[in-house]
Amino acid sequence: MAATPRSEAEADTAANSSSVQFGTAEALEHVRKLTDVGAMTRLLHECIAYQRALDLELETLLSQRSDLDRQLSNLHKSVEVLEIVKVDSSYMLSNVSSTSALADQVSAKVRHLDLAQSRVQDTLLRIDAIVDRSNCLDGVHKSLLSEDFESAASYIQTFLQIDSKFKDSSASDQRDQLLSYKKQLEGIAKKKLSAAVDQRDHPTILRFIKLYTPLGLEEEGLQVYVSYLRKVISTRTRMEFEQLVELMEQPNNQSQVNFVTCLTNLFKDIVLAIEENNEILRSLCGEDGIVYAICELQEECDSRGSNILKKFMEYRKLAKLTSEINSYKSNLLSVGVEGPDPREIELYLEEILSLTQLGEDYTEYMVSKIRSLTSVDPELSPQATKAFRSGNFSKVSQDITGYYVILEGFFMVENVRKAIQIDEHVFDSLTTSMVDDVFYVLQSCCRRAISTSNINSVIAVLSGAVSLLGGEFNEALQQHMREPNLGAKLFLGGVGVQKTGTEIATALNNMDVSSEYALKLRHEIEEQCQEAFPAPADRERVKSCLSELNEISSSFKKALGVGMEQLVGTVTPRIRPVLDSVATISYELSEAEYAENEVNDPWVQRLLHGVESNVAWLQPLMTANNYDTFVHLVIDFIVKRLEVIMMQKRFSQLGGLQLDRDARTLVSHFSSMTQRTVRDKFSRLTQMATILNLEKVSEILDFWGENSGPMTWRLTPAEVRRVLGLRVDFKPEAIAALKL
Repeated sequence: MAATPRSEAEADTAANSSSVQFGTAEALEHVRKLTDVGAMTRLLHECIAYQRALDLELETLLSQRSDLDRQLSNLHKSVEVLEIVKVDSSYMLSNVSSTSALADQVSAKVRHLDLAQSRVQDTLLRIDAIVDRSNCLDGVHKSLLSEDFESAASYIQTFLQIDSKFKDSSASDQRDQLLSYKKQLEGIAKKKLSAAVDQRDHPTILRFIKLYTPLGLEEEGLQVYVSYLRKVISTRTRMEFEQLVELMEQPNNQSQVNFVTCLTNLFKDIVLAIEENNEILRSLCGEDGIVYAICELQEECDSRGSNILKKFMEYRKLAKLTSEINSYKSNLLSVGVEGPDPREIELYLEEILSLTQLGEDYTEYMVSKIRSLTSVDPELSPQATKAFRSGNFSKVSQDITGYYVILEGFFMVENVRKAIQIDEHVFDSLTTSMVDDVFYVLQSCCRRAISTSNINSVIAVLSGAVSLLGGEFNEALQQHMREPNLGAKLFLGGVGVQKTGTEIATALNNMDVSSEYALKLRHEIEEQCQEAFPAPADRERVKSCLSELNEISSSFKKALGVGMEQLVGTVTPRIRPVLDSVATISYELSEAEYAENEVNDPWVQRLLHGVESNVAWLQPLMTANNYDTFVHLVIDFIVKRLEVIMMQKRFSQLGGLQLDRDARTLVSHFSSMTQRTVRDKFSRLTQMATILNLEKVSEILDFWGENSGPMTWRLTPAEVRRVLGLRVDFKPEAIAALKL
C-alpha cells in the first residue's frame, strides 16, 4: 500500500507528458498518419511509458482487493438485520395508519358535537336575551313610575348592551318601546339637572350627571358638568373681586386690599374642582374628560385671573409709577427732584413677586397634572399645555413682570446709593456699613428676581447689580482710598495715629471684603439659577452675565494692591534708617566680636522693634488677608534692601555664621506675625549665609547641582561666585576654577 501514491503519480505524469491521448480514435488516426521514424520512435516510448503506468495503477487496485472483500462480507451479514428491521417497520406503519384513521373519526365526531353544543348555548343565550329584554322593559317602566331613575338608566344600558350583541329583527317592537323610555328618561335627567344647576344643588347634580353614562350621553354630560363647575368658580371669584373693588374705593383701606388672597382663592377653587371631581370626570370621558375640564377652567382663569392682575396694576398705578421712575432717571442732574419712595416700592415688589409666584406654581401644577395622564389623546395634551403658556393670564403676567424689572432696578439703585450715602464705621467691625448693606441689597434683589422664574427678569436685575458694583460702588470704595499726604497723617509727630490708621485700614478692608463678597454672590446666584432654570440655554445666559462679577472682583483686588503699596510706601521710610545703619556694621568678625554680638545684637532687634512700632499696631484694624499682604510687602522691602547691603560687605567665616543667625531671627519673628509662610522670602539671604559659612570654596559643590537635595537654589552661578568672593579668606583663583 506504501507504493500506491507513487504509482498514481507516475501514471498521471505519463499521461500528462504524452503528446497523444492513448485509447481514443484520435490516437489511432494519429498513428496511421505518422511517416517520420523519429516521431514513431518517440510515440513508441510514450506508449511504453503509458503501459507501465497502467500496470502500476492495476497493481494498486489489485492490492486493495482484500479490504474490499472484507467490507463486502460485512455488508452480507448486515442484510439479515435489515430484513428484520424492514418487517418491524412495516408492522409499525400499519399500526400508526390504523390509529390515525381512528383519531380522524373521533375528531370528526368531537367537532360535530362541539358545533351542536355551541348552537345550543347560542340558542339558550338568545332565549335569555329575550327574557332579559322583557325584564328590562318592565324594570324601566316600573322605575320611571317610582322615579327610581338610577335603576331605569341601568335597565336601559343593559337592554342596549343585549341588543347590540344579539341583532334580532323580531325584537324591533321592544327596541322601539325601550328607545321611547330612554328618550323620556333623558328628558327627565336634563330637566332635573338644569334645575339643580340653577339652584346650585350639588348632591342632585351629582345624582343626575351619573345617569348620562348609562344613557350614552358622556360627552354631553361632561360639557354640562364642567360648565356647572365653571359657573361655581366664576360666581365665587366675581363676589370676591367685587368685595376687593369695594375695599379699593374706600379710603384708608390699603392694608385690607389683598390681591394675593383673591388670586390664591381662584387657583384653589380650580385645583379643588379638578381633584375633588376626578372620579366623575373619569367616569364620563376617561382621562380626556380631565384634560377637557382643565382647559375649560383655564379659560375661566384667563378671564378672572387676568382681571385681578389688571386691577392690581391699576390700583397700584404701576404704569404711572414706572413712568415717574423713568423720568427720575433722566432728571438725576436736576436739583430738588425726588423719586418714588423705595420703601413703598419694596411693598409693591413683594406683592408682584407673590402674584407671579402664585401664577407660576399654579401653571406648573396643572401642566404636570396633564403630563401625568397616560391615556390621553396624543393631540389633546400639547394643546392643553400650550393654553397655559399662551393664554390671557400668561400675557398679563408678562406685563407685570415688565413693571417688576423697572421697579426692582429702581429699588436696587436707590438703596445702594442710600447705603453709600449713610456709610459709617460699625463697632466691632473691620469694614464700614456700606459693604454689608450694598451686598445685602444686591443679594435680596437677585433672589427676588430668581423667584419670578422669568429668565429675562433675572438677566435684567443681574446686569443692573453688576453695573452698580462696577460703577458707583467701586467709585465709593476708591474714594476712601484716595488719601493725599497719607504719611504725614498716619504718623503725626512720629507716632501712629489710631483714627487715621483705622480709616486707612477700613478702606482697604472694604476693598478686600468686597472682592470676596462679589465671588460669593456669583456662586450663590449660580446655584439658585441651576435649580430655577433647568434649560441649558438659560443657564448659559446667567453664566455669561455672572462672569463679569469675576472681573469686578479682580478689579477690587487690583485696587487693593495699589492701596497696599501706597500704605507700605508710608511705612518703609520709617524702617529704612535702621536698614541703612546695617551698612556700617562689620561682618569680618573675630571670636570675641562674634560672642559680643550674641549678647548685644547690633541691628536685628532694632529693625524688629521698628517693624513692630510701625506695622504691628495696624493688625487689629485689618482683615487677616490684608494684614498678611501688608506684612509680606514690608518683608519684600526689607529683604531686597538687606541683599543689596550684604553684597557690598566682606565676611569672615564667623561673619557668615552671624549672617545666618540674623536671617534665622528675622524668619522666626516674621513667621509669628503672619499666617502665610515667609521662608521663601528669605531664601536668597539664607542661601548667602550658607555659602559664607563654608570651610573652603570646594564645599559649595556638596550643595550644588545633583547634590542640592530638596533645596532649590535661588542664586544664579554668577551670584554664587560673587558671594564666595565676599569671604576674605577665599582665593579668587579657587572661586574662578569652580565648575557650577
